[in-house]
Amino acid sequence: MNSQGEKRPAALTFILLTLFIDILGIGIIIPVLPELIKQFVGGNTAMAGWYVGIIGASYSLMQFLCAPILGALSDRFGRRPVILAALFGLGVDFLIQGFAPSIAWLFVGRLIAGVLGASFSTANAYIADVSTPETRARNFGLVGVMFGLGFICGPAFGGLLGGIHLRLPFFVSAGLALINWMYGYFILPESLPPEQRSSFTWSKANPFGTLKRLRSYPLVAGLATTFVCMSLAQRGLENVWVLYTGFRYQWNEQTNGLVLGLVGISAALVQGMLVRPIIKRLGERGTVTFGLAVSALAFLGYGLAPQGWMVPCIIVFGSLGGVTGPAIQSIVAGSVNPSEQGKIQGALTSLMSLTNIMAPLFFTAGLFSYFTSDHAVFELPGAPFLVGSVLLVVALVLARRVFKRIPAESID
Repeated sequence: MNSQGEKRPAALTFILLTLFIDILGIGIIIPVLPELIKQFVGGNTAMAGWYVGIIGASYSLMQFLCAPILGALSDRFGRRPVILAALFGLGVDFLIQGFAPSIAWLFVGRLIAGVLGASFSTANAYIADVSTPETRARNFGLVGVMFGLGFICGPAFGGLLGGIHLRLPFFVSAGLALINWMYGYFILPESLPPEQRSSFTWSKANPFGTLKRLRSYPLVAGLATTFVCMSLAQRGLENVWVLYTGFRYQWNEQTNGLVLGLVGISAALVQGMLVRPIIKRLGERGTVTFGLAVSALAFLGYGLAPQGWMVPCIIVFGSLGGVTGPAIQSIVAGSVNPSEQGKIQGALTSLMSLTNIMAPLFFTAGLFSYFTSDHAVFELPGAPFLVGSVLLVVALVLARRVFKRIPAESID
């Protein structure tokens, strides 16, 4: 037992560094991907919004279909081989996107990225494997820190690289992913002991069948709708952000990169320094309520802010909403058996992927494209954020109802 305890900190460090490099590579292309699409369509913002929505939805469809497969494979063969295979494939895929001569090739590249991006569920299962009940919330908070740090450096670096050449960030991302793969190959230990692994069947890997497994855990199933509303709002923001700020505030790749870097700094500070004390003071459930309320107000601010200088202020305030994710992940991990972590995390990733399918179509190709086109009854580029605020309020109400229906002591 002691040797297992001694391995936990080292294993956690390895997976966190792996996640950081992975997110860094993804973050680098955020400021330039919509701009590359806009370049393909001759600078038409409304048409670019439509293509961004379609490509984003296709990426997420593949993630939805593949997340439960990778989660079930990790429950059967371990987390390490699934994570390593995804990292290597991601490096190759960034090269495909970097050399893409047309939207069609870029579309193919994003489909492949969707398959490989489904491995984040395996990373969450890895974190659950090496966590104890006392360290779960802190460890998932550290995952948020890695995401934040990746987005501090990634978008800012991507904006600078994009200023040199629009495709350069893709090649740098490819290099980072392959370095990450080599690091993991030589360093990353396995987290799931053979005796805790379960058999693989296609019924378990079916994305719709996997969602049904949530019923085995009433609290997790009850929070699923809350998770969907929250994820839908967040995915909408991510998909429309660069197009929105370019249209409304005339921000370029460099400005967006620096502002997204501020998002990462704020997220890292909140999740690295505030998650644990807030959860200690409010509890996991109270933290979910608090975080959703803050996020709803921040989205309202994004949609209504008339001047670009207001946005960084809203970002700093809205970063407090980042405590929601670690709190939910801690609740889920504390409710699920070790042999089921991969499948349940795969199911949640599938839910997130469903929202990723809907969000680009609804928020970007739909709301943003319409309200910035000549056909709109009136111009309202902030419409996606206003709808996102409403969704977060709905998520808050649903979460409160679930917590009242299933008291904490009933699952201890």
